[in-house]
Amino acid sequence: MTFYIVVLGMVAGFLALRLYSVLGKRTGHEQRPFARAAEDRALPLTLPRAVEPLPEPRDPGLKPIEPRAEPGIRAIVAGEPGFDVSRFLDGAQAAYRMTLEAFWRGDEAALADLCTPEVREHFAAAIAARNEAGEVLDNRLVRIDRAAIVESQAQGREAQITVRFDADIAAVTRNAAGEVIAGTLTDAVETHDLWTFARTLKSGDPNWKLADTDEA
Repeated sequence: MTFYIVVLGMVAGFLALRLYSVLGKRTGHEQRPFARAAEDRALPLTLPRAVEPLPEPRDPGLKPIEPRAEPGIRAIVAGEPGFDVSRFLDGAQAAYRMTLEAFWRGDEAALADLCTPEVREHFAAAIAARNEAGEVLDNRLVRIDRAAIVESQAQGREAQITVRFDADIAAVTRNAAGEVIAGTLTDAVETHDLWTFARTLKSGDPNWKLADTDEA
């Protein structure tokens, strides 16, 4: 069976702010707002054949689906029996990394494949603002510690799944001369994000698109 493909799009309102500030709730080493916002085109629509497995969560009692999400997952499986939670989470993990890295690079070509046209405009605006400031991101997604489904629902054929990502990100902003003006690559910061993916079940398009993002 083929991997589920998760193609991302960000909601307009706080997409630029959320991604521009690295995404998520952080526990230290924060950078200045709007200073933190720094794979090929053929890759985004095809997941890697092998997605590196998630490490054991910091809390071994945590499960890939939280209880409140189980009814929605059952409804999604009823609407599309081929749905598989493990493959979905593998795809979500790969897409999380690809989207962040494309945004940090300012790779609008890659983001065009990952986003809806409306959302792509917000990515482009954030990248343009960063370029105008002469700033470059040198961020690293060190690891995804956990990816778990925390909410899900299906109304008719329209399905939504919210995934919580607990990750470590090393974030650095450089000026036009390449000098570090914020952050450090030697001390990763914990991030906690909620990404909601949406898709029409049994449609010809297998792509899940990111419909919302928030701090966990």
